[in-house]
Amino acid sequence: MARKNDAFYFDAFCACADYSCQAAQLLSKIMHEFDPDAIEEKIEEMHAIEQAADEKKHEIQDALTTAFVTPIEREDIAELSDYLDTLTDRIEGVLHRLYFDNIREMRPDALKMVEMIVRGCDAMREVVGELAQFKKSKTLRQRVVELNSIEEEADALYMRAMRELHTTCTDPIVIFTWHETYSFLEYCVDYCEHVADKIDDIVMKNS
Repeated sequence: MARKNDAFYFDAFCACADYSCQAAQLLSKIMHEFDPDAIEEKIEEMHAIEQAADEKKHEIQDALTTAFVTPIEREDIAELSDYLDTLTDRIEGVLHRLYFDNIREMRPDALKMVEMIVRGCDAMREVVGELAQFKKSKTLRQRVVELNSIEEEADALYMRAMRELHTTCTDPIVIFTWHETYSFLEYCVDYCEHVADKIDDIVMKNS
């Protein structure tokens, strides 16, 4: 029974990570094939992914309320599931900003940043996949380091994008809307790193 319970949590984490990847891929597709008049219908597609991620998080929380024994500490399970859910929420939030702020043209730096989100989510999913066998894994720590590197690369891209926005654009509305959008794009990669760092913390506590 303990092994079955352990598998439930680890499988649920992987499912949550996969929803984040689905959301990232959808956002990337929307931004690369940008049609501002079609965003409203894409919001529904994105929200379906976010809702599925929410349901998986609730399954984890429900299991925690009745579980007698958990494979790792309850607080760590709750926090990791929350980070994963927040990542998907953040990705959905980028799409909302494109819609709310009525962005009509896509900036090249934004496309580079969404590609970083896809890379970050893919790397994060690999880290999450290693958690179930963390005591035997020979690559988990390396994967965490790789994701940290992606986040650093994304930070540098964010700074360049913001610098160019504020030094070349003269329209205050455009500056305001893209300042917000760039920030939300950068938050997504940050949360990929938060997931990996939390897993690293779990490994250290249980090794």
